[in-house]
Amino acid sequence: MDKNTLIGFALIFVLLIAWQQFNTPSQEELDRQQQVRDSLELVQQQQNAVPVEVEEVKEVSLDEQIATLPDSLKQEKLSGVLGPFSAAGIGEEKLIRVENDLMTVVLTNKGGRIKEVILKDYKKNVLTPEKEEVKEELKLLSDEKNKFEYLLPIASLPSGGVRTGDLFFDVQQNGNEVVFRANAGEGQYFEQKYTLTDSSYRLGYDIKLQGLQNVLSNDAEEIKLVWQDYLDRIEINHNFERRYSTIYFKPAEDGVDYCSCTSDDVEELDDQRIKWISHSNQFFNSTLIAKESFASGVLETQVYDAEDEDLKKLISELSIPVGRSASESFAMEFYIGPNEFDRLREVGYDLEDIVPFGWSIFGTVNRWIVRPLFNILSSFIGSAGIVILVLTLFVKLALYPLTYKMLYSQSKMAALKPQIEKVKERVKDAQQQQVETMKMYREFGVNPLGGCMPMVIQMPIWIALYRFFPASIEFRQASFLWATDLSSYDVLFFLPTEIPFVGGHISLFTILWAGTTLIYTYYNTKHMDMSANPAMKYMQYLMPIMFLGFFNTYASGLTCYLFFSNLFNISQTVITKNYIINQDKVRAELEENKKKPKKKSGFQERLESAMNEQKKVQAQRDAKKGKKSNKR
Repeated sequence: MDKNTLIGFALIFVLLIAWQQFNTPSQEELDRQQQVRDSLELVQQQQNAVPVEVEEVKEVSLDEQIATLPDSLKQEKLSGVLGPFSAAGIGEEKLIRVENDLMTVVLTNKGGRIKEVILKDYKKNVLTPEKEEVKEELKLLSDEKNKFEYLLPIASLPSGGVRTGDLFFDVQQNGNEVVFRANAGEGQYFEQKYTLTDSSYRLGYDIKLQGLQNVLSNDAEEIKLVWQDYLDRIEINHNFERRYSTIYFKPAEDGVDYCSCTSDDVEELDDQRIKWISHSNQFFNSTLIAKESFASGVLETQVYDAEDEDLKKLISELSIPVGRSASESFAMEFYIGPNEFDRLREVGYDLEDIVPFGWSIFGTVNRWIVRPLFNILSSFIGSAGIVILVLTLFVKLALYPLTYKMLYSQSKMAALKPQIEKVKERVKDAQQQQVETMKMYREFGVNPLGGCMPMVIQMPIWIALYRFFPASIEFRQASFLWATDLSSYDVLFFLPTEIPFVGGHISLFTILWAGTTLIYTYYNTKHMDMSANPAMKYMQYLMPIMFLGFFNTYASGLTCYLFFSNLFNISQTVITKNYIINQDKVRAELEENKKKPKKKSGFQERLESAMNEQKKVQAQRDAKKGKKSNKR
């Protein structure tokens, strides 16, 4: 690894750290988010300021309150809380199942909502206390603490409205179509309809308000939908899962945006119509799409500690516009399933942007270069690990012309090494040595920066792959050699305890990457002169060690790629330098360049001028030090 390669790796390291820091909110942002939450809580408290009896309803469920009352008082209690919907306040929870070949949706008549969704083609990864991987059913929206309810504004009630989560809906099922209806009198009801289609993760969802124009408050222009979702741990690498889980949303007239992935966040969208919102895990999402658009919304994410059983709590409060007509409906659709790019793109409305491939050029590289190439290779090759190997080969072959120029430039510098040694014997001043060396490079037509370009070209690819492997569901639970999941870390052995910046395990692919990097560094620099900067020699060997902790907990697909990349680098270097580049021809070319008339480039002139100026400044400093010594 030469000086230019080291600079390239250092730049990559800095960019990766900067990338993570970019996603970490500042203290000012955290303070602002806290102020927003405090303001929202204050407003909510003011809106919910009701008599003591209603406050008890907030703390204790309606079912628990009426359970202790005699039958003669139950209906009276329900009438005071639910008004015209009091008849729906008593009932027994029933579960209704609809399914297709991809998923099973379990619905409940209590609230008329989704109880859980089971994805048939995917499994949840669980690591037992004995460090064994166990696969269980993968369920979404299954936490008992979840809520999905509407707040129907009814002025005659002390609380100001009815929560549909308190209601038992009548059920009508016809195949994979289920209709829930909460009656509020003759010809008056609130309806929710679910329709599951075949071979799809899409679930049709409509609501209907029939004959409620005189039941709702006169000033009601909207009803509130409150969706509260506790994200379960699905993957073994919870750190990655937490980092890539959040709420995504698409304003009707703007691009896709999202709440913070790394800290608590609140997004107030009071003046924006919203096309869809998505509660997204690392590889799965539950998305609600409006046929028209939601009038406004407030979205909130709460990040839990690593020891908590849940990853995060996601809360979406959406406003659905209503008029004063006798019959109104609002059409929506659920997508509840995997973050498969092509499947999400078929849904439309830029839903594929919830796959966290990254933004700007890196996201573009992943979406439209790396991903299609991987899909093409996967159509011929069954193993994701072999696809990574072939993908590495393609990248190396595509960049080989630049690699050849880099190795040819290194061969030129190696051919000049004996003459540079003579300069160092003749000139003892380090700065003057650099000036003389630069003159020699110009004289023989050698560009000392000729090895930088391949590293610079590869940097966008490396950073793109840094996001590609942990974001692509195609690598999830895809095994290769000893790695059981290329989207997560591989394990050579577990450590007895967690070590900061390392984790609780040792990754073999990371060890192999670091080892081959050291081998490549040794081979590539053994003929290079490091006497002018001995620290640089040791830094080259320290860099892979510094990266060990970073890559140890990263997706093994990336460390596998980097390991293969090193193997190709070593092979290309050995073959090119020993069998393709003619060293005699290189020396002959240097002699020919020496005979040609020289013209300094602007860069060379500025570089030499800077070095000469630095030399003068150092000479002045040395002279001043000499005068002070003489005075003493």
